[in-house]
Amino acid sequence: MTGHRPHPIKAGMVAPDMKDTGFDRRTLLIGGGLGVGLLLAWELWPRDYSPNVAALPGETVLGAFLKIDTAGRVTVIVPQAEMGQGIWTALPQALADELGADWRQIGVEPAPISPLYANRLIAGDYGAAHVPHFLRGIGSWAAREWATRHALMITAGSTSVRAFEQSFREAGAFARALLAMAAGKRLGVDWRACETEAGFVVRGDDRFRFGELAAEAAAFKPPVRPPLRRPGEGNISGKSMPRVDLPAKVDGSARFAGDVRLPNMLFASVRHGPLGDTRLAGETMAAADKVWGVSAVVRGEGWIAALANNWWAADHALDVMQPRFATNGALPDSAGVARALDAALTGTGETMVKTGKPDDVLAGAGLIEAVYDVPLQAHATIEPLVATARADRDRLEVWMPTQAPGLARAAIAAATGIATVIVYPTLVGGGFGRKLENDAAIQAATLAIRARRPVQVMWSRGEEMRRGRHGPPARARMTARLDAQGRIAGWRARIATASSASDAVRRLTGHGSSGAEPAAVEGAMPPYAIPAVAIDQTAADIGIPAGVWRSGAHANTAFFTESFVDELAARAGTDPLTFRSRQLAQAPRLARCLAQAAAAGGWSGKAKAGEGLACHSAFGSHIALYVQASHDGARIRVMRMIAAVDAGRLINPDIVRQQIESGLVWGLASALGNHLTFARGLPDQTNFDALSLPRLKDIPEVHVELIPSTEAPGGVAELGVPVAAPAIANALFSATGKRLRSLPLRLA
Repeated sequence: MTGHRPHPIKAGMVAPDMKDTGFDRRTLLIGGGLGVGLLLAWELWPRDYSPNVAALPGETVLGAFLKIDTAGRVTVIVPQAEMGQGIWTALPQALADELGADWRQIGVEPAPISPLYANRLIAGDYGAAHVPHFLRGIGSWAAREWATRHALMITAGSTSVRAFEQSFREAGAFARALLAMAAGKRLGVDWRACETEAGFVVRGDDRFRFGELAAEAAAFKPPVRPPLRRPGEGNISGKSMPRVDLPAKVDGSARFAGDVRLPNMLFASVRHGPLGDTRLAGETMAAADKVWGVSAVVRGEGWIAALANNWWAADHALDVMQPRFATNGALPDSAGVARALDAALTGTGETMVKTGKPDDVLAGAGLIEAVYDVPLQAHATIEPLVATARADRDRLEVWMPTQAPGLARAAIAAATGIATVIVYPTLVGGGFGRKLENDAAIQAATLAIRARRPVQVMWSRGEEMRRGRHGPPARARMTARLDAQGRIAGWRARIATASSASDAVRRLTGHGSSGAEPAAVEGAMPPYAIPAVAIDQTAADIGIPAGVWRSGAHANTAFFTESFVDELAARAGTDPLTFRSRQLAQAPRLARCLAQAAAAGGWSGKAKAGEGLACHSAFGSHIALYVQASHDGARIRVMRMIAAVDAGRLINPDIVRQQIESGLVWGLASALGNHLTFARGLPDQTNFDALSLPRLKDIPEVHVELIPSTEAPGGVAELGVPVAAPAIANALFSATGKRLRSLPLRLA
């Protein structure tokens, strides 16, 4: 199995028509009514873009997504970051299956920045959620067009397979046609008489290696439509093929950003002050002079860095310097977060979703109500923020793990004033939204310019905890009414939380709305057949910057919804499985998941059995989880987690299982580990041990059942997270009779 080669992403690679046009949200509202002016302007812009893939001697580029060398090696160009989720295997599988390639000859290369690799799916989703209702259709279209013309490459939201599987299949089919044309010309036959298999173009006894034909194939014009095969016809897609990224990770040859070594390079550690309007007030500079290897100390805006010939010396220098910071105004803390959520929950909100007449149905007595809480959540990625930069006159090179290379490049250019910025995306040692942020890369670039030497910045674990963009806290008031048959007649979820998605977009792009946001209530609409529903959201100013966390708002909203549904089942005197199932007629795929998970777990439905259920639909996929849990006093133990998943047509079943298991364990940590608390602008938890993350002995038996489907592939990297906490909470209610409504779950 071949690996990947790094590929530079240059500022100069963007076509002139893709440069910033000055359009913003205000411009959208200007023109001939309902954005017609914008529609006309964008319709006049170019729509065709040529591939900008670099080719080495002997390599032939066959479109934007692959190239073939004379030895027959097929290099697949992947725009999505490999964060351990297996996307450098799944997307190449889709292409290789259509191409008829030999999997042993597949390699991967990160894509250069280009409109051809824009993630239009995530842009369209965001655009549809952040424009006025009367512009909703235009807003989604405009966001997709903006993403294309600005080459918005981003790995987030479980969109990678959903956004690109079809493009990779088509790329493989077009390349197969071109190779067949080259073979057909040699044989003097119609190209449609030729087929491909295992890296060869074949017709009867005639066989040509891909490498023999690639250069000739590039001269042909592809057919108007891609001659797509049935998925899996190439004997690659739909199978658990070996992962492209794993061999190098196992033998240590995989290069992460922290592995970069450049001649004459310095290592830097950075120290920030408390959150808030903070500035550096002083330090004991003389103490750094006594640390061997330290070459410089640099003051930044609200931070200080030490540069040395090794990172440990730089970090130790900061310890002995004891930098002091001053903050204007109040220092944020957990008590302030709680007050902000309380105020938001009782304040004026905005209704994001409404069906039927919930105000009428939920008026009067007889309502069922409960309040749920989710705290600030740490990303806790194994790899902290890290980046290496080298400045050379008017050019800047940066090696970094990034989920959005184009946005990273733009941020570095804006911060340094250097127009030519080259970003080398590396493997990501844990993303989950954390590697959307560019703080370390900007610091590395700034320090490299100042030092006139290459500089690698790596944040310490404590710094990562202190300045992380944590998952936002949320508080929800859930209200419902049951009808005479014990079904849910009316439902209202009022959710108070920070506008973390809008804040992240504003940090990364300079654009974005403020206040209540639809992204904060994603997944809050119950999948059940309820005649009257209202989903309200109120933005809470918590004073602590929050960011994009794994599964986004789904982790919060599923906890609220599935825990409250369990409460309603108990009020109705109905078994939780039966209560859910009879109201899932409009969600047959989710209903099947629920039935299969319960059956696989041996659901008994008996009180005090320690069993819990939860189900959720997100990212185009569906999941149900059965959990068995017990307790020994205050100690909680989860023994079994059995999930049933319908993720549509699967490209690599093993990767799907891996990601579901990963999400379930992540959700387990969120449900039972320690949450983040703040005092005087600093977190009380500054390392892994303070988070009480589950260890190997704490991991329950995990089983994942994949339901066969011919539907389009859905996302799975974040799918397991939302159902873990509510299923565990419901199991603990079954075991103890005590309803736990706050994370982390505690019995005492």
